Amino acid sequence: MTTMKMRAAVLAEFGAPLEVREVEVADPGPGEVRVRVAASGVCGSDLKAVDGASPVVAGPPVVCGHESSGTVEAVGAGVTAFAPGDPVLIALNRSCGRCRMCGRGGGHLCTDGARLRAIMGLMPDGSTRLRLDGEAIRPYLGIGAFAEYAVVHERQLVGLSGEADLVAMSVLGCAVVTGVGAVLNTARVEAGATVLVVGCGGVGLSVVQGAVLAGASRVIAADIARPKLTAAELFGATDTLPISAASDPADLGTRVRDLLPDGADHAFDVTGVPSVLAAALAATRPGGTTVMVGSPPPGSTAAVPTGALFASRRLMGCQGGDGSPAADLPRLVDLCRSGRLDPGGLISEQVGLDDINDAIDQVRAGEVVRSVVVF
Repeated sequence: MTTMKMRAAVLAEFGAPLEVREVEVADPGPGEVRVRVAASGVCGSDLKAVDGASPVVAGPPVVCGHESSGTVEAVGAGVTAFAPGDPVLIALNRSCGRCRMCGRGGGHLCTDGARLRAIMGLMPDGSTRLRLDGEAIRPYLGIGAFAEYAVVHERQLVGLSGEADLVAMSVLGCAVVTGVGAVLNTARVEAGATVLVVGCGGVGLSVVQGAVLAGASRVIAADIARPKLTAAELFGATDTLPISAASDPADLGTRVRDLLPDGADHAFDVTGVPSVLAAALAATRPGGTTVMVGSPPPGSTAAVPTGALFASRRLMGCQGGDGSPAADLPRLVDLCRSGRLDPGGLISEQVGLDDINDAIDQVRAGEVVRSVVVF
């Protein structure tokens, strides 16, 4: 198998800045596709990888990045659905379509060994297509999109027919599919419902957009950053709640009930903070639903009052929007093209690969909604 060289942002040590290095990338094997990356969003999950807090990173070195779009550059043996030049989205994961969970429509919970290995950065045979200084290196989530190229299985790609803004579309693969999916797939928000969204970064603003798509009558957005609340209003939030990092999360329920005396029908915690999750649950009405969209620290627990659950409230988890990329991403693309979704509006800045650490710092500080690395 021949290789070529590319530039990639490598995490060489947990907690350290990424290093833009020269990495070897192999030709795609059977069923695989090499994608020339066009754009890759900087997600909170990437920050967890950098900090050593991601359960799917075995250890450095690793090529970070996962939320991405690009153009097919080469295909491996047996690939017929894609050809060089095709514009594509790289999905968060692949599903086998054969296991029990796939058969029940739960492709996001696919138990196929190849999918689980891909999440840990490995090909189905346990190898990797990347090498750094002669040693194998893993791509984050099996993608590694902070790089000029990514080699993934064809089942992890979704084609983009016709003209496509690859920079704007790049955020569909994680932020948008997770946020909109949490509304439409997980909570199944009904028309006329009231919705609370806590945390208005790229995923949270996608929850806001999903609530508007579902026909919610009130959408309350809460965040510590006022610019994000302004963005939430542009995306259709009817009310905003500025909150302080130093405030007691328990106050959230009281403030929501100033607007909705019975509480919200649906609440979405996109912060990944356990105390905020408990507060979001308390802000719902009896019989209401709370969805944990943000990823909490590994091993953390949330103290949930049993009385809140006894009042028929539901607390639900959500993994990547609880949908199938093969079905959900084309639907989201259609919504973008019809003007009902605005992925480009999530992008606060575009940076080059050499500025990746500045972009990570800005995301960590909450100063941007979404930074996108553009190649």
